[in-house]
Amino acid sequence: MAPFESSLLVFIVALLIGGLGVYIGARLLAGSRDYGHAVVTAALASLVWGITSFLIGDVPVLGPVLVLLAYLAVIKWRYRTGWITAGGITLIAYVTVLVVLAILSDLGAGLVRNIPGVPGI
Repeated sequence: MAPFESSLLVFIVALLIGGLGVYIGARLLAGSRDYGHAVVTAALASLVWGITSFLIGDVPVLGPVLVLLAYLAVIKWRYRTGWITAGGITLIAYVTVLVVLAILSDLGAGLVRNIPGVPGI
């Protein structure tokens, strides 16, 4: 497999895993049942995270806080929730993705890193 095809496959798998995390969080806290919506949300949130991190992420203390708020704003907007629910969806997504990655690692497929849509993974 060519490097581009391999990178694209890893990105797609990572996006689907990130979308799963967002889906579970949104299902539990916002009553959403649309996995496709979660995958798009994960992609948008990842894009916003990357752009804001690039623009203001290096500002001491305030930068990372604003980057996280931008990420949460995407979750809040996409699921029409409050800030606390958006934070809960994010927390559940984070934990879900960690569990999925641990399972994949145990199965010998621990090659997926930097999950789109879930900050810090």
